[in-house]
Amino acid sequence: MSGADNPAFVGTDDPGLAADANRKSTDLHQNGSLALATMATAEVAAGPEKPPVERAKWDKGVEFLMSCIALSVGLGNVWKFPSTAFRNGGGAFVIPYLIVLLIVGRPIYYLEMVMGQFSSRGSVKVYDVSPIMRGIGIAQMVSICVVIVYYAATIATAIRFFVASFESPLPWASCDVTWTGLNCVNSSNTGPTPAFDNALPVKTSAELYYTHSVTGEGLLTEGEFGVPDWKLTLCLLFIWVAMTIMMIKGIRGSGKVAYFLALFPYLVLISFAVYAFTLDGAGEGLKYFITPDWDKLLSADVWKEAVSQCFFSLSICFGGVIAFSSYNNFSNNIYRDAMIISWLDTFTSLLSGSLVFAIIGHLGHLTNETDYTKVVYPGSGLTFITYPDALAKFEHVPNLFALLFFFMLLTLGVGSCTGLINSVLTALQDSAPRLKSWKTVCVIGVLGFGLGLLFVTPSGSKMLDYFDYYGVQFVTLTSAIFELFAFCWLYGIRKLTRDIQFMLNRRTGFLWRLCWRFVTPILLIVVLVIGLVKSQRPAGIDDVYHVLGWCIYAGALVPIPLWAWFAVRKRTETTLTKRIIAASKPLSDWGPEELDVRKRYLEFCNNYTPLESRWTRLRRVLHRNDKTYRVSV
Repeated sequence: MSGADNPAFVGTDDPGLAADANRKSTDLHQNGSLALATMATAEVAAGPEKPPVERAKWDKGVEFLMSCIALSVGLGNVWKFPSTAFRNGGGAFVIPYLIVLLIVGRPIYYLEMVMGQFSSRGSVKVYDVSPIMRGIGIAQMVSICVVIVYYAATIATAIRFFVASFESPLPWASCDVTWTGLNCVNSSNTGPTPAFDNALPVKTSAELYYTHSVTGEGLLTEGEFGVPDWKLTLCLLFIWVAMTIMMIKGIRGSGKVAYFLALFPYLVLISFAVYAFTLDGAGEGLKYFITPDWDKLLSADVWKEAVSQCFFSLSICFGGVIAFSSYNNFSNNIYRDAMIISWLDTFTSLLSGSLVFAIIGHLGHLTNETDYTKVVYPGSGLTFITYPDALAKFEHVPNLFALLFFFMLLTLGVGSCTGLINSVLTALQDSAPRLKSWKTVCVIGVLGFGLGLLFVTPSGSKMLDYFDYYGVQFVTLTSAIFELFAFCWLYGIRKLTRDIQFMLNRRTGFLWRLCWRFVTPILLIVVLVIGLVKSQRPAGIDDVYHVLGWCIYAGALVPIPLWAWFAVRKRTETTLTKRIIAASKPLSDWGPEELDVRKRYLEFCNNYTPLESRWTRLRRVLHRNDKTYRVSV
């Protein structure tokens, strides 16, 4: 029994039966016995049907934990966070990022885990909690697809560097004679920069290797787009074939792989940190990373980027967290898992950011430049410039460290990308349970490869920033506001905390409820409005394409009002107001998936009494011990 697939309420040819079931949907949580009786009667009236498809489950709770770590702790931390922090002023970005993590990231992460595990529904069907809002899940699917496509292209670049790391010496360690028109400094150089007789800009060989030999971006003239690089195209094809094979095995197969995908990157990052922090000038780079620029804290761009990076780091509001938790056992301790993953995610972002800024500080030391924005280009390729530059300076076995590092990027990318693809598969299978999984995976692979060719052209980094800005950042920010409205206002905080108490036997604290209901949505609304008015658009894009970008943003959000209209139109109530109210309430089969658990849940709802807080229990103990005695003489 999953979502609206229960024939007792959806899909029957008898309009009277459907109307009767819809009227009784509002009584689900007030009268459990009546709801169960109605379900049984309707199932008989609907006639025989095919047995429901059994939903897959994680074999062990630790597989879910590792898979969430692989999903959330990935390219968003090691690849996107450093470039976003550098583009927004280093320390000026870190403080808003940490604030947003505490009052936006962690509350939404825990909320999505709760809704997914409680309902055993994916990122679209979970809105059976309020059918009028199901378009949110569809809008998030649009963002997921954009992220999947350019994540795969980023993994292809990592594979390209991984293959090049077999060459000795490393091909980016020294300057190439074909790189003309610039003053090139060997990245393998650990001493002071040689003096140049001209005023041409000074670039490291690692940066020129990325812009000239890998992507070809540095060879473009203004206005050119370029064609896909054949080497990157082969790498892109390889990664899509590999991920398709992995995804065909399903959620249980990805759970086994998650152990390696989650743990291996930390071994490489920590080993790399031991070396990077000892480089000359690394301290200045770290100082730039942690020193706040108080003026920039008032910038709308910085806060918008902090919220967007928070979504990327934790992979929230993309549907992946809901999808993964929907395969959990009902009583799994997701509160513990949410705390572990969110803190680990923060640690990983700060560690990778410290590594990159330590290397940038070293590059500034070599080029005698204190303005770090002149040292490296603050774009999406920052990671593929700073890390290779540091690897070229390794005195012992640099090829081995390069192979380990780019293999780590590969594993991080695969963990994040397969998690997002899983969320798409879950949404599709929830809507069409008879759909063959392997066929869906193959179609996604073919489409992903075709669209990914756009991001392996010389203009790929510009295209990435463009689609990320219009198709991901604003879309996820808007859908997050609607998501909180659906879960915390239409469904309600009281029902939400009741469900958590039934599922985890845990009382939801005041700060969680405050963030879910007020703090988080208000902050997101403010950031969205200011961002739409004042945010800085991607550079190097003609105005006509920015108009197209806003059309992409609007088109991604069209499913929200369209599905709301469709849900209201399906209702049979007499007035529009009653239809809207009815379409905002949970479907009659909303709740735990298993029938025995669902029966206990309905009984629990009828006799629900909130657990006492710690302070209430403490006051009772103190009051009991504070006794007075009256003595009569």
